[in-house]
Amino acid sequence: MISKELARKIRYLQIFTSKAVNDVLAGQYESVFKGRGMEFEEVREYAPGDDIRAIDWNVTARTGKLFIKHFREERELTVMFLVDLSASGSFGSTRQLKNEVAAEICALLAFAAIKNNDKVGLVVFTDHVERFIPPGKGARHVLRVIRDILSFSPRRGRTDIARALDYLGRVQTRRAVVFLISDFQAAEDFERSLRVVGRRHDLIAVSVSDPREMELPPVGLIQLEDAETGETVLLDTGSRRVREEYARRSAQARLRIQDLFRSVGVDEIHIQTGKSYILDLVKFFKNRERRR
Repeated sequence: MISKELARKIRYLQIFTSKAVNDVLAGQYESVFKGRGMEFEEVREYAPGDDIRAIDWNVTARTGKLFIKHFREERELTVMFLVDLSASGSFGSTRQLKNEVAAEICALLAFAAIKNNDKVGLVVFTDHVERFIPPGKGARHVLRVIRDILSFSPRRGRTDIARALDYLGRVQTRRAVVFLISDFQAAEDFERSLRVVGRRHDLIAVSVSDPREMELPPVGLIQLEDAETGETVLLDTGSRRVREEYARRSAQARLRIQDLFRSVGVDEIHIQTGKSYILDLVKFFKNRERRR
């Protein structure tokens, strides 16, 4: 039995994301994510206007009549969401936490997927894989995915992206579209796992950040705590030098993750809390379609 508050959140996401999909994203999604290719359907007799390159010469030789091979596009895709819900996501200086924004993005893309009759699956992770929902179809299945994200309470606080990617490689053997949603503040190296999954699947990174992770306001002495390690540091934000050094380090960390994705050939969508991410998603889809 789910709580009234959780039911309210699920209903809100269902209404909000369905409207966004219908109004904006459905066509963009379908044009960017194509099926796995052409699948043989039948051999039929040649008709004027058919492509002569499709003639089946073996059948034609046996029957003495022209026959062609007929193919159809195999449209159905599998879309997997790898969602990082470790402790660092439970932070937000705007109206939403990073984890709440991650849940909304997951819901939005999941409803776009089922509108195109694709399958949707979920892996929730911290420094361990904490929840796995095999790919399935339909609105009811997507609502279960959303419910499990919104109701999730991590048993562990740290992050291990490599472990989640390696797990996906074991459970998802057929090619899939994979959205890796995280704030990418993990300290460990996950480049090798990123490369392996990126070669096998269509891997897209969705990085979620908060404005206060990039710059600090001048509010005097503040104590910052690392949500995953518990380490604390005291900063004097009244000092311009302190604020500039914080911004410089934050910018360097952002550049490192951008360079990593670029080096392994993984596309990235950067989302910042407090801003509308619909336009970011549309821009990504349009740029990707243009490249193709």
